[in-house]
Amino acid sequence: MSTRSRVQKADGTPQPARSAPSARVTRCTEALRDIAEDCTVLSEDLLAGAYSEAAPSIELLQRLVGLKDLVEEAIGVVVVRHRAQAQPLKDLVPIARLTEDRLRKKYDPTSIDCALDTRHRPESVTTVHPGAATAGTPTLRRPGQRLAAALSLMQRGSGRRQWELAERMGVHASYVSRMLSGERFISWKYVRVICEMCGTDPERMKPLWEAAAGVPTSNTEAPGEYLRTYLQGLHYALGSPPPEALLAAIQRIISADDIARALYGPGIPDWPVIERLTFVLQSLTTITRPLWRRAQMAAESSITS
Repeated sequence: MSTRSRVQKADGTPQPARSAPSARVTRCTEALRDIAEDCTVLSEDLLAGAYSEAAPSIELLQRLVGLKDLVEEAIGVVVVRHRAQAQPLKDLVPIARLTEDRLRKKYDPTSIDCALDTRHRPESVTTVHPGAATAGTPTLRRPGQRLAAALSLMQRGSGRRQWELAERMGVHASYVSRMLSGERFISWKYVRVICEMCGTDPERMKPLWEAAAGVPTSNTEAPGEYLRTYLQGLHYALGSPPPEALLAAIQRIISADDIARALYGPGIPDWPVIERLTFVLQSLTTITRPLWRRAQMAAESSITS
């Protein structure tokens, strides 16, 4: 008798268990997972662009067309997977709104296999602050990388596993890994999930995320606090080095009091302090200077009023 495990029919007689999935089913399942992740990448790019009135319509349309193409690609994979599972195509007719014959011809397994062999995964094209992350910008100084570094430290420090975050987000663990390594843009929705699961207030990460997403600053009523929160986020992303380490890196051009005031207040230090701290915290002055100018103007306005 076969050594395969058996299950019982309703009348108690044994029947062979279902055979293992075919190679095509396995391949289609893996491809569908990749396509779903790619849809998430383009959706997050679209969401980031939708936050900005300055986002070019051409870029928005590119993302929408890209999503449309991915959906069509995924439908073909699902149809072929369904056939490879020896399931009747008629089950898909009312959902796909195509006849069986049309499904069979449009999504031919050989054609889908060839398409999967040559497909290229899309890269995130999320807009950032003008001049903030040009091609010559060192990777570690790019705003998306600073956000990823902070969230990665948060995840490791909390003891949370990446698969736990993935379960809460409803994505594959490999996608979480790409977000935490800076390979994929992270939507605010996912930043909130990571922060909440790791026991951190998401608002602490919001300036870092807004810099990475290239969206307008959300806190317009307390610009000084916003600047400090951004600098604190950079400090955290660097591993929270002590003041002595920062002073050594800055070559003691500014003082420990200058650093403490920039990070925690009171008041707003002069630009040379923020500029040097920006450099040692691996950020870009194209991001911190507008934040400092706004905070400085608010501070001066409060004194004269």
